[in-house]
Amino acid sequence: MNETLNRLLIAALHDENIKSALIATKTADDPSAAFCECATRLGYPVTLGELFGMAEEFNAAMLRSVNGGGVEGPEGWDDAYDMFFAALED
Repeated sequence: MNETLNRLLIAALHDENIKSALIATKTADDPSAAFCECATRLGYPVTLGELFGMAEEFNAAMLRSVNGGGVEGPEGWDDAYDMFFAALED
């Protein structure tokens, strides 16, 4: 997660209204887009491109760290959106 998502996560963990607003985005037709719109409206600007880019960057860094031994990242570890909600709803 990048700095903006970390700040948003901390805010949501301390403010039930923010947490509820973010969780409500999961039922939207396009949950990722709704999440980004909600986060931006709350003062934590996140775009879809950034959200997906974080996942790609994390997965690439993880695979590089194993010196060629890893050909595929663990399922779900490359999804910043899911990781955010896992931390929020834990």
